Amino acid sequence: MKYGVVVFPGSNCDDDACHAFGTLLGQEVVKLWHKDHDLQDCDLLILPGGFSYGDYLRSGAIARFSPIMNEVIAHAERGGYLLGICNGFQILVEAGLLPGVLLRNENQTFISRNVYLKPETTHSLLTSNLDPNRTYQVPIAHAEGRYFADADTLQRLNDNDQILFRYCDAQGRVTPEANPNGSLENIAGICNTTRNVFGLMPHPERAADPLLGSTDGREILESLLAVTV
Repeated sequence: MKYGVVVFPGSNCDDDACHAFGTLLGQEVVKLWHKDHDLQDCDLLILPGGFSYGDYLRSGAIARFSPIMNEVIAHAERGGYLLGICNGFQILVEAGLLPGVLLRNENQTFISRNVYLKPETTHSLLTSNLDPNRTYQVPIAHAEGRYFADADTLQRLNDNDQILFRYCDAQGRVTPEANPNGSLENIAGICNTTRNVFGLMPHPERAADPLLGSTDGREILESLLAVTV
């Protein structure tokens, strides 16, 4: 297995992703510059967090047109696995690889703190090894993380079991109080209909090292090691 971390101008979680998958999980990881056209035979691509192109226009709106995105989109259309974290999730929705949009947080401020997540399905590579009866504590750090979609799209996400995570409290209760940014139905992460493209706003790579005080994120990332090629 080979993992590729795409680096855009303004990415700042690329090293975090490389450390999590390379140092902690022992996988082969390479960085892919946003102007590259060669994916270096990577099996799974990661769009990391950060502020690509300074978040001008909208978060992810310019990065969606980076040269490498032609290859990233083709990779996904071939059934290749693709993970977008925070800004990476924003890029995925801007590119049309995932439905919906990510709007300014309800309180109109940048939020950086730990939250609890509840897996909503085990019917995806990213959540296949997780326990739906427990919670996972991971950090968020975003100003535009409020997931929104029209009623029909939201219904399809629920009907097709595409919602991966919801924000919850420590006891696993999905409540308005546990929703940090106003996302519809507390949605924190989704996948596409073919279940090979994943996006989530929380940062599991920042909760993968014991030195950071939590390894709940590592359990999420370890699910991706089950990829077979």
